[in-house]
Amino acid sequence: MELLDRYLQAVKKHLPWQRQDDIIAELKANLEAQLEDKEAALGRPLTKAEAEEWLKQFGHPIQAAARYQPQRSLIGPALFPFYWYVLGIALFWATVIYAIVTVVLVATQTPGGVDALGFVLRLPGLWMTAAAWVTLIFAIIEYAAARCPGKFPMLAPPSTNWSPADLPPLQPEFAGGKKPRSFAGAVTEVIFGFLFLMWWLLIPKYPYLLIGPGVFYIDDWGHVAAPFHWAPVWHAVYWWVLALHVVRLGWQCLDLKFGRWQRPRTVQQIAMSALGLIPLGILLAAPGQMYFTLRHPEEDAARFGAALQSINLAIHWCAVVICVISVVTVVVGLGRMGLEAYRKRVAGMPPA
Repeated sequence: MELLDRYLQAVKKHLPWQRQDDIIAELKANLEAQLEDKEAALGRPLTKAEAEEWLKQFGHPIQAAARYQPQRSLIGPALFPFYWYVLGIALFWATVIYAIVTVVLVATQTPGGVDALGFVLRLPGLWMTAAAWVTLIFAIIEYAAARCPGKFPMLAPPSTNWSPADLPPLQPEFAGGKKPRSFAGAVTEVIFGFLFLMWWLLIPKYPYLLIGPGVFYIDDWGHVAAPFHWAPVWHAVYWWVLALHVVRLGWQCLDLKFGRWQRPRTVQQIAMSALGLIPLGILLAAPGQMYFTLRHPEEDAARFGAALQSINLAIHWCAVVICVISVVTVVVGLGRMGLEAYRKRVAGMPPA
C-alpha cells in the first residue's frame, strides 16, 4: 500500500540512525500483518479513507518514531517529540542569525572593538535563551491543550490533528538515501556553470560585474581617481576560484557524458568543499589582513583610513565565517559517509 510506505518513510526520518533499517523492517512487517487481518475481516481492501483512519491510530510519524527513542520526560510524552524537533531547529537558526549579525556589526566597528573570544563565549547564553523560550512556548501549549481541549483544538496534541493524506509522496532513493537528479536538472547545472564561467572571466576587464557601484571607490572608472586599490592577494584567489570552478564543471560534464548524472554527488561535494578551503586560506593568510590598500597612503590616510580598516575587517570576518561553514560541511559529509558505511556493515552482519 502506497500510503503505508509513505508513513514508514516519514517515520524513518526520525529514527536513530543506527537502527533505522531494522526498525522499519520490523514495523513494516507488523503493520502489513495487521492490514492483512483487517482486510480479511472485511473481505475487501481498505478504501483510501479507511486506510487513512487506520494509520491515524498509530500516531503521527514523529510520535511513532519516539517509541523507539530512549525514554525521556520533560514537556510530556505527547508533545515531547515535537518539542525536541523544534528545539533543534531553533538552536540552529539562532546560531546562524547571531553569526550574521556579528559579522555585520564587526564591519562597522574599529579593530579594537572586535572580540572573537566574546563571540564564542556568548553562544551558550544564546542557546540557553532560545531553549528557554521554546520550552516555555511548549509548556503553554501543553497546558492549554490539557485544560481546554474543546476550546483550543489547534493546540491539541498533533497526533489527533494530522492526516496520512498529508504525508509527502514516496521518493526514490539510491545508495546513501540520496534522491536521484533529473536529467533536466543536471543539464541546467551545466548551463549555469558555463554562464558563471563566462561571467568570472569578464571580471578582470569589467570589475563592475562583481562589485557594482563599488568600483568607483576601488578602481579608476570614468576618469575618477578612486582612493582604494586591490591587494595582491586577490590575484591568487581569482585564479584558484577559476580553477576550482573548471574542475567542478568538468566533473559535471563527465557525469552527463557517461550517464552518471543520477548518482549521489556526496564525494564530489565533499571534495569541492575541501578544495574551496584553499582560496579561503589564502584570504585569511593575507599579510596584515589587508585586502584593499590606499592608492596614496600619505594623502588619504586621514580621510579614508578608518573606512579602509572597516572594509578589510569585514572581509576577514566574512572569510572566517565561510571557512567555518565549509569545514563543518566537509566534516558532516565525511561523518555521513562513515555512518552510512557503518550501517551497511552492521546490516550485513549475521545475527549473533
